[in-house]
Amino acid sequence: MFKIISPPHEDETPRQNQCRKCAVVGNSGNLLKSKYGALIDSHSTVIRMNKAVTVGYDEDVGNRTTHHFLYPESAINLRPGVHLVLLPFKLKDMQWLSSALSTGEIKMTYMRVKNRIDADKDKVMVVNPAFFKYTHDKWTERHGRYPSTGIVAIIFALHLCDEVSVFGYGADAQGNWHHYWEYNRYAGAFRKTGVHNADFETEIIQRLSAEGKIKLYR
Repeated sequence: MFKIISPPHEDETPRQNQCRKCAVVGNSGNLLKSKYGALIDSHSTVIRMNKAVTVGYDEDVGNRTTHHFLYPESAINLRPGVHLVLLPFKLKDMQWLSSALSTGEIKMTYMRVKNRIDADKDKVMVVNPAFFKYTHDKWTERHGRYPSTGIVAIIFALHLCDEVSVFGYGADAQGNWHHYWEYNRYAGAFRKTGVHNADFETEIIQRLSAEGKIKLYR
């Protein structure tokens, strides 16, 4: 792995005495017409995930990204300077990462995936499986087979940031679950698969908001 990406290194730069403000941006259709773009971009850290699109939607979702969470089946090309944060849901995901940044030999997991991606090799991060287990055991309380990318990103931000603002989670105003860049009337079907427990995760997010741990924008 470290033949492809840079090995981890200690950041010896003293941290400035300033508050790290983070925006975690989900992909919900409730972002449409929100005009949150400038507010999102004003954060020092902007976390996006999966197939998030900004071009053409910057007024509502912003255009800055510092960290992008993804896994092979949700991978997209990233702009220079963005941290690729891999969520290794399975062993082959680590193999795919090495391949996607070099030979491009892996084209299939349980479905066809991008065999190559554009990303800065010196900004690659991999979420420790122990963090998955911690999130699944302590936060989602083992509801669903494993936690979603969205809830992992929020918990990650709570550990990294001094202030966490959350955008683009949950259904839109009409109760529909879909991505802001597409309308798919079957988009909410994932809630019935048991892979993630979206309703329980929504309760967690609402509780964090009520307790002042995050600021939730709708």
